[in-house]
Amino acid sequence: MTEQTLQSRVILVTGAGSGLGRHAATAFAARGATVLLLGRQEKRLEALYDQLVQAGYPQPVVVPLDLEQAGSERFEALARMIEHELGRLDGLLHSASHFVKLAPLAQQHLKHWQAAFHTNVLAPFALTQACLPLLLQAPDASVLFTAEQHGLKPAAYWGGFGVSQAALVALASTFAQEHELQPHIRFNVLVPGAVASPMRSRTHPGEVGALLRQPAELMPCYCHWMGPDSAGHSGTIIYP
Repeated sequence: MTEQTLQSRVILVTGAGSGLGRHAATAFAARGATVLLLGRQEKRLEALYDQLVQAGYPQPVVVPLDLEQAGSERFEALARMIEHELGRLDGLLHSASHFVKLAPLAQQHLKHWQAAFHTNVLAPFALTQACLPLLLQAPDASVLFTAEQHGLKPAAYWGGFGVSQAALVALASTFAQEHELQPHIRFNVLVPGAVASPMRSRTHPGEVGALLRQPAELMPCYCHWMGPDSAGHSGTIIYP
């Protein structure tokens, strides 16, 4: 068993069905956290649930939810469920993301931008807002937003995906600034960079995954920023 640095914490992870979200949920559970597994594909979440239970980690909670389709009412209902069933929330990792195919702006479509902004910006805003009362009640709470590097440095052809990522970074910074006088809660942005993941294979299809950093290499960083050792650090852009 990995050192119990997240013992007794309750952490909600979006995009938990695959990629870095799945790895992070597993790493959090291995360190003693009760993890809420949020994602679109229930079968993937159930498979991860079984894996975590068989490993002897705290029993997780499966939360099937399509962020692109969810509205404020659904997020508020989720927050009420967490309070009723678990009594607390200590962390929130935004790992879900919607990709818009790379193309010149002249060839991109509004419907693709709308899908990207709903999943990448509007859902993280509404979910964080709904969970904020619970997070503020925690003695030490951490919210991590996962962003792609083109959200920090716009580039041609990244269009709707890059712009939505830039908006996500701005959202995290706004949350951090608005809670500067509440040091027991922090909001930070983690930029994984070139790491083997389903999203990376879509954004950089020519790369060889085996030559990239593997997700397991990033998990100590994820756990550090979700755990007590990162207390007092908010508004940070993190490069693992």
